[in-house]
Amino acid sequence: MNIWGSWIMFAALMMGLMGAYNALQGLAAVFADDYYVVNEDDLLILDFTVWGVVMVAWGIALLAGALALFRGRPWARWFALAVVGLNAVAQAGFLAAFPLWSTIVIGVSILVIFSLSVHWDDVQADLDSPG
Repeated sequence: MNIWGSWIMFAALMMGLMGAYNALQGLAAVFADDYYVVNEDDLLILDFTVWGVVMVAWGIALLAGALALFRGRPWARWFALAVVGLNAVAQAGFLAAFPLWSTIVIGVSILVIFSLSVHWDDVQADLDSPG
């Protein structure tokens, strides 16, 4: 595997971790509304329970994308780019509650987008070559 193939594995691993953390973050929002204590005027979202359900579903989507990348599915790259890009935007909803964590997740999302975007032809050639 070439260096860019390693970046794809990095992207899949980070997507899996982000998916697991999103699901946990969502479960916390669903079952413990008071866990996210912020000033109501600072919120970008209105109801943490609904947001929690969305984050659990989004976490599952990220995990599915990570598994598809690990398996080398051709459609996985585009799916991963879409869900990771939207994940970065969705983290803005938690900026008031956890600014450092949300900023870290946005940064990791950007790294994943980078790793899925550059030298994709090299990675595809590596995946298509036998042996």
